[in-house]
Amino acid sequence: MARRIEGLVAAVFTPMHADGSLNLDVVERQARSLVAAGVCGAFLCGTTGEGVSLTTAERRQVAERWRATVGADFALVVHAGANCLADARNLAAHAQEVGASAVAAMAPTFFRPSCAEDLAAFLADVAGAAPGLPFYYYHIPALSGTPVKAADLLRAAMGRIPTLAGVKFTDDDLMDYGECIGLAGDALDILFGRDEFLLAGLALGARGGIGTTYNFAAPLYQRIRQAFDAGDLAAARAYQARSRDLIAVLKAFGVTRAAKAAMKIVGIDCGPVRLPLRDLSADERAALCGELERIGFFDYAVRG
Repeated sequence: MARRIEGLVAAVFTPMHADGSLNLDVVERQARSLVAAGVCGAFLCGTTGEGVSLTTAERRQVAERWRATVGADFALVVHAGANCLADARNLAAHAQEVGASAVAAMAPTFFRPSCAEDLAAFLADVAGAAPGLPFYYYHIPALSGTPVKAADLLRAAMGRIPTLAGVKFTDDDLMDYGECIGLAGDALDILFGRDEFLLAGLALGARGGIGTTYNFAAPLYQRIRQAFDAGDLAAARAYQARSRDLIAVLKAFGVTRAAKAAMKIVGIDCGPVRLPLRDLSADERAALCGELERIGFFDYAVRG
């Protein structure tokens, strides 16, 4: 059932007007830029897309616009996670209705599951609302606060979620990641979600990745993959070092808001972030641009 995802999938920004309302006319430019950079798909309404700050109606609109914009060969993974199970189910069902490639969900973030079995039960209910779509668990414990290891979730879910396709693994625990790879075998995709050490994920067996900086720096990550595949670890490490420099700059300003500002710098204005995130001031944007220039960002950046 599952279409394997290999290569780079961008966790895309949700474009907004200055007043914070959706500006979906920008989606065409986003999509065109990603396709030109060799990115194979988009992850919608996740952390980068500020999905938890959008209404369910807005999240549906985002999925509809992306589906109307890209072809069937471009993977669209719709994040349907929500604290309210009914909302998550409705978003998953809608993703299937509009022809998404797959659906994903993170753990609830307020009433948190205390064990893998409870998390698997929640995710099974979400996945069941879209029985025709591959389902990915979005593992991001730093933000969801879930104490459940991804490998433990897989053990609980593999016999319970018929449409389980894999995990979007956004965590620093490489032991857990390696365990997931071992459990998955050839049956599931364990998509790596830490741009700053993609090379480590590749070494452990990753075949695909989902990341924020793929929106504007995909050529750099393509070089990492190509060098790794060619067995040129020295080149792969050098390219990965440049990625670490980029992530360090973004972290200094706040990753989501700085990355969205970087989109404007490369010529695709996705607008501001929503509260409680704070948009960069004019001085901060100038400082960010200076730091990006210092690290050679414009040598590999995608141009909108």
